[in-house]
Amino acid sequence: MPLPILYGNRESGHSYKVRQTLVLLGVAHEYRYVDLQPPRAERRPDFVAASPYGEVPVFIDEDGTLAQSNAILLHLVRRDGRLGGGADLDRTTQWLFWEANRIGFSLANLRFALRFAAEDPAVVAMFRRRTEADLDRLAQEFDRRPYLLGNTPSVADISCAGYLFFADQAEIDLGRWPSVGGWLDRLAATPGWAHPYELMDAKQAVS
Repeated sequence: MPLPILYGNRESGHSYKVRQTLVLLGVAHEYRYVDLQPPRAERRPDFVAASPYGEVPVFIDEDGTLAQSNAILLHLVRRDGRLGGGADLDRTTQWLFWEANRIGFSLANLRFALRFAAEDPAVVAMFRRRTEADLDRLAQEFDRRPYLLGNTPSVADISCAGYLFFADQAEIDLGRWPSVGGWLDRLAATPGWAHPYELMDAKQAVS
């Protein structure tokens, strides 16, 4: 049976979340790097044919094709049962929806505005306020527990942390939120964990 396929890009925190989960679950897969510089219709043809929205990540396995990172994460942990896919699935789902509306919107767009676009300063300020509010909320959790679901990491942590490994590119100093920084350090120390640019390099084809 062919290996599952993940289409992604090293600058995409959403792609990173999925590949990090695949690695931690020990799921052998083929990683296909997608250059995001060309217009969507001009990207690699196999990706264009597979992607319903023209965006990364896209994941293909024996069950079919899925886009949207948190949908892919739910698919993976439901199948496996680990990393929040068992009794904690409802709480996992709740955090994934929060991430999509908060960190996945605020910090991801703040980083994009500062690094890749020339946004209106008022828009950048709005993204920064949202990001800071989201980090305040995460700090409330990590002042009480080491991970979002308790004592062990889950895809809730992977999802919420994905773009935070690019915090410096968003001009966010995590020293203001020491409990969040401690959580990221614990995640980075997890066996199999890697920084986005290590894990998502174009040369890293098969795991």
